[in-house]
Amino acid sequence: MRIGIGQINTVPGDIEGNGKKMEEYMREGRDCDVVVFPELSLPGYIPKDIILRRYFVEEQLERLEKMVKKTGKATVIGGYIEKGERKHANVYDLSSVRYRKDEVFYNAAFLARDGELVGKYFKKHLPSFDVYNEERYFTPGEEKGVFEVKGKKIGVNICEDIWYDEGPVDEQASLGAELIINISASPFYRGKPGIRRRLVSKRARENKTFILYVNLVGGWDEIVFDGGSFACDPDGDIVFLAPSFKEGLFVWDMEKKERIEVKEGGYREVKDAIVLGIRDYVRKNGFRGVVLGLSGGIDSAVVACLAVEALEKENVLAIFMPGDFTSPESREDAYEIAQRLGIKLIEVPISQIYHEFLSLIEKSFPLDTLSKENLQARIRGNILMAYANKERLLVLATGNKSEISIGYNTLYGDTVGAMAPLGDLYKNEVYEIARILNEKREIIPQRVFKKPPSAELRKDQRDEDDIPPYAMLDPVLYHLIEENMSVEEIVGKGYPRDVVEEILRRYYIAEYKRKQIPFAIKVSSKAFGSGRRVPITHRYRK
Repeated sequence: MRIGIGQINTVPGDIEGNGKKMEEYMREGRDCDVVVFPELSLPGYIPKDIILRRYFVEEQLERLEKMVKKTGKATVIGGYIEKGERKHANVYDLSSVRYRKDEVFYNAAFLARDGELVGKYFKKHLPSFDVYNEERYFTPGEEKGVFEVKGKKIGVNICEDIWYDEGPVDEQASLGAELIINISASPFYRGKPGIRRRLVSKRARENKTFILYVNLVGGWDEIVFDGGSFACDPDGDIVFLAPSFKEGLFVWDMEKKERIEVKEGGYREVKDAIVLGIRDYVRKNGFRGVVLGLSGGIDSAVVACLAVEALEKENVLAIFMPGDFTSPESREDAYEIAQRLGIKLIEVPISQIYHEFLSLIEKSFPLDTLSKENLQARIRGNILMAYANKERLLVLATGNKSEISIGYNTLYGDTVGAMAPLGDLYKNEVYEIARILNEKREIIPQRVFKKPPSAELRKDQRDEDDIPPYAMLDPVLYHLIEENMSVEEIVGKGYPRDVVEEILRRYYIAEYKRKQIPFAIKVSSKAFGSGRRVPITHRYRK
């Protein structure tokens, strides 16, 4: 059996565009026995509350009907939204009534061939953790999901269904499924591809069956889907692997017995995920390019490199904004990075603006040192936004997760922008990405790696004068955020109590800032963003 895997990059809500892309791959895979697409491939994963708009689901079902009529001998499997009648509802609260009182929706898979719909499956397990909130939109299904295709029994299930022990995979295998196809929209974070492969390998061995895992590819706001669709044989060996972060139709011949060794991608995959996230966010939202402040430091250098890889050099503009405390080395490094990348660099000095601001403000009230530092950052933010408005560009914020975690940033200053590409990378991880970017040719000068990080907002300022050294800060933050450890547990790992408590204090009081800054592209299992629900107002400090 030959199976075409339509690893497509969809846009949520673009029913017509997604449908045309699926039909294009159906034509390309007409010589296959099966052509399969990821979860919610027709409406896009996931339109969120657009699903609730009047007629959205109906329009999508009408488009599905047109697509089904174009199917031939190959069985086409794809994702869509099905609807049914609601049995019980709160019909009194306006918030409920205006949400959706009369109908329920299902996260569904269809099977079609020879112009007819021949099968449906509704997702049973609806994730509502981290970035997921499927229970808000969908109702669990009850179908078995086993179908006859080319004389074989095939099981079809959807994404989360495969993650449950004694779940749909086991049930479908017990019903005689020789091949189980899981259509998925599984977001990337570092290590996630390996977790998926190990899980599917385990399921294949347990049930002595082939399993094909078909994953979505592309950027969707803060989330990136990495593709990397793959198949395991009944021994749990990987026998097919599609490229990561690449759209296309990839064909798996089940008769081939080739065993594939897969290496973990590590930070190279993280770099690729951020690049795809920048590219898709800019292009899918109709912007032509980006602008960023290039300071000569490591963070802005890495963002500039990632932006050029995502969008080409012609679509990336850098602005160097020196002030009273900008060092000659920073100027040299900013210009050198721009020259090596081939991007345009504009210089806009801020000293005159800064002193005029100070003069006007201090006629009414004096400013302390911190206020003066923040004023410089906000002037730079205004310059970036002015240029972005003029040229219809998006601003990329250059802050990292270490800074965002403890509020070591200026609201409405260095936090302005549409997205923060490094916002889910701790400072030490930014250096990891920088080293990868320098592998083929040196883009970021070695001096940038070696000089102490500094915002250069006062004379001889260094980050480590204001915050704990990154060598200590980053692991403490990791234990706190990714592992949910308490103060006592972190102190038990050998970190000074006063440092841990100060980091925790700064972490909590910065929550109001995190609610207002650009989203970060998610590359960890615990990112700041839609998957994190922490109140601003609370008093828990342990």
